[in-house]
Amino acid sequence: MSPSRVTIQTADFNLADEVAALRANEPRVGAVCSFVGTVRDRNSPPRPDIARTARPPGPEITSMELEHYPGMTEKSIEAMIDAAHRRFDIYGARVIHRVGLLQPLDQIVLVAVTSAHRGQSFQACEFLMDYLKTQAPFWKKEQTPEGAHWVDARVSDDAALARWGIAAGNA
Repeated sequence: MSPSRVTIQTADFNLADEVAALRANEPRVGAVCSFVGTVRDRNSPPRPDIARTARPPGPEITSMELEHYPGMTEKSIEAMIDAAHRRFDIYGARVIHRVGLLQPLDQIVLVAVTSAHRGQSFQACEFLMDYLKTQAPFWKKEQTPEGAHWVDARVSDDAALARWGIAAGNA
């Protein structure tokens, strides 16, 4: 049995296990592309081997809480995967998104895509991530030393989706 295409969960995930399940019993797979998003650790001291400009701007994040609307969220992401299948020559896709309370360095999201060749996997993975950032019904609250605040959509996320020919007016 193949894994579900979409899972929303509080528990962490293992990239190797998820990719193995996605590839299982599919001998045509020649490429797997994956993206794992994490909670940025803005609390750690600067590292001398990393330029200061590489550190994300903004207040320190002590934790992040993600909420979703069960049923609606999965249906929305399933539609995103269907759109990726129409646009790209891919065999399979898997999206795992965590919800609940997360700490810096925790994994938040996994997008994994299989295809015959790397180009289609790379494009489909990036397309799905751009789509998730703007269209998936998740609500994110960041806790900082100054207090908690809900995270608004960003213009840069809408612009990333626009390059795929999809208009989003979230920001």
